[in-house]
Amino acid sequence: MKLHLQKDHELYLVGAIEPAADGRPASVTVRGQRWSGAVVLQARAAPAAWPLTGWGELAERHFDALLALQPDVVLVGTGLRQRFAHPRLYAALSAAQIGVDFMDTAAACRTYNILAGEDRAVVAALLVE
Repeated sequence: MKLHLQKDHELYLVGAIEPAADGRPASVTVRGQRWSGAVVLQARAAPAAWPLTGWGELAERHFDALLALQPDVVLVGTGLRQRFAHPRLYAALSAAQIGVDFMDTAAACRTYNILAGEDRAVVAALLVE
């Protein structure tokens, strides 16, 4: 599913979300580069792998790494369906008054593109499955 025609070449926006097919893993495309597994996006920084192989291993350390990026809001893409992490896992973000929202990955990508396009300090932490 194509999401966005990138006009601002300074921003790192999600251009497409591809489901798993023909032996290829699901992926998101950012500036022509495919990412699968888990990835962290920021509007003005290159994507980075999020050291997470599945929802079940999500821990405080995964959210603590996002805190260092100093966002106003963190969007967590939870895969094919919406899931919620226990609040203790992202308590450091909440204590720092950083908004945290959980949604399926496709919704997180769309929301991220909108907020990044508005020049908001947004981080998308995506589990791509």
